[in-house]
Amino acid sequence: MAIDKLLKDDATEEKGERARMASFVGAMAIADLVKTTLGPKGMDKILQSSGRGHSVTVTNDGATILKSLHIDNPAAKVLVGILTVVVTVDGAAWLHVDYNKYDISKVQDDEVGDGTTSVVVLAGELLREAEKLVAAKIHPMTIISGYRMAAECARNALLQKVMDNKEDAEKFKSDLMKIAMTTLSSKILSQDKEHFAKLAVDAVMRLKGSTNLESIQIIKKPGGSLKDSFLDEGFILDKKIGIGQPKRIEDAKILVANTAMDTDKVKIYGARVRVDSMSRVAQIEGAEKEKMREKVQKIIGHGINCFVNRQLIYNFPEELFADAGVLAIEHADFDGIERLALVTGGEIASTFDNPESVKLGHCKLIEEIMIGEDKLIHFSGVEMGQACTIVLRGASFHVLDEAERSLHDALCVLSQTVIDSRVLLGGGWPEMVMAKDVDELARRTPGKKSHAIDAFSRALISIPTTIADNAGLDSAELIAKLRAEHHKEGSHAGIDVISGSVGDMAELGISEAFKVKQAVLLSATEAAEMILRVDEIITCAPRKREDRM
Repeated sequence: MAIDKLLKDDATEEKGERARMASFVGAMAIADLVKTTLGPKGMDKILQSSGRGHSVTVTNDGATILKSLHIDNPAAKVLVGILTVVVTVDGAAWLHVDYNKYDISKVQDDEVGDGTTSVVVLAGELLREAEKLVAAKIHPMTIISGYRMAAECARNALLQKVMDNKEDAEKFKSDLMKIAMTTLSSKILSQDKEHFAKLAVDAVMRLKGSTNLESIQIIKKPGGSLKDSFLDEGFILDKKIGIGQPKRIEDAKILVANTAMDTDKVKIYGARVRVDSMSRVAQIEGAEKEKMREKVQKIIGHGINCFVNRQLIYNFPEELFADAGVLAIEHADFDGIERLALVTGGEIASTFDNPESVKLGHCKLIEEIMIGEDKLIHFSGVEMGQACTIVLRGASFHVLDEAERSLHDALCVLSQTVIDSRVLLGGGWPEMVMAKDVDELARRTPGKKSHAIDAFSRALISIPTTIADNAGLDSAELIAKLRAEHHKEGSHAGIDVISGSVGDMAELGISEAFKVKQAVLLSATEAAEMILRVDEIITCAPRKREDRM
């Protein structure tokens, strides 16, 4: 007995070749969108939000671009979603897809820091090649099997070429500088990459092997040029010291709190009180003031000389703190007090009845400093010795936002490299090394799988091709020269976009972290595999609103 209709009226389904084409087209469109941002000469995108204010972001960061897209094509959503949740841990890629919450390349970006654009471009090229193979009547499962063999071969090719200088501190620091400069050379900070690479390396070296970037604070202050940015030891809070309060405190004992300090006045809109005379109102106000005085006394009773509150502090408690010689800082944003509590070794308190259970923060000196035309509060000699603040200066907030994103990528890559210190050369060299070995594997492999392995090799070469195209160079000639160079033993050849020719990557000091390259390779292969498996797309019928009339 045949079923006439299985799905609801507005539901649609695409099967077989049609579904596969929709999947390929959507994923390749995403890759083509971010392709032009790849490499040192990549272009920027202007992203305008549809929300209130139509805020504008100027960026060439792959993760930021993808995060801002509202995608309709289901395969493109899956591709972007996979890039979100592939986390590389100790050389293994763990894959988990949540189709509802795709927070675009975020984990790739947070965990490894860089390479989000490369992942998308490589996945797009793998699917472009797979489309040709499917058209030649090769089954998707055969293609997937070939891609897996090729990915394993490519990873082994990289493992044979890695360099590890962890034992030699001087060489290792030089490696970190090279990696930071390579990461920053495709960003807005490329003109001052040496300056910012030094800032990033100094900040990460202070972490002493930790990957907790919470203790590195980034403050953005418009004015000056990017070159005026600097690294400061300790913690800077973007607040002013109140009137009549001490401007400098040594051996500070800090109580970080999130409590209401604005209840000493009767709020007209907050309460409704019936009284028979104005003197009764004065009595209520007096009682409120007395309650606030008791609260302030309890806080001062902790033996502190600095009080930092998440919420407002009204004039009366501020006056009481000033009389007691306690520096009171109000309205410190939540991110600010969380980080302040972390770096000073304190905890955020909200009740003050048991002083012995409250953990205070400590630092050697609190003082007011000026950055540009703004006054800020500087905490130096904090308990967490690795804490530091990078102050970014720049012409506008758009420049500063992009500078922060660029620096975040560099800090993430460096913190991961401190743990996994294996390093590779950059500039398209790793892709050519992998492509050469994958080519040889294709020649040795019998059957249809060899076509898939050969396609994988062509997809790998698309990364240096795109880097050359984005720099306005003749990619066909450059890739031909590169391939010839790589057939010589121990070649370090890669694309030098500055001179527009093939250059020696070791001499030019262009290096990349092995962990980033491995993440790009494995994530892109698994993303392509996921989409290749699709043979049907079912779009559910929208839920109709119930008519409650």
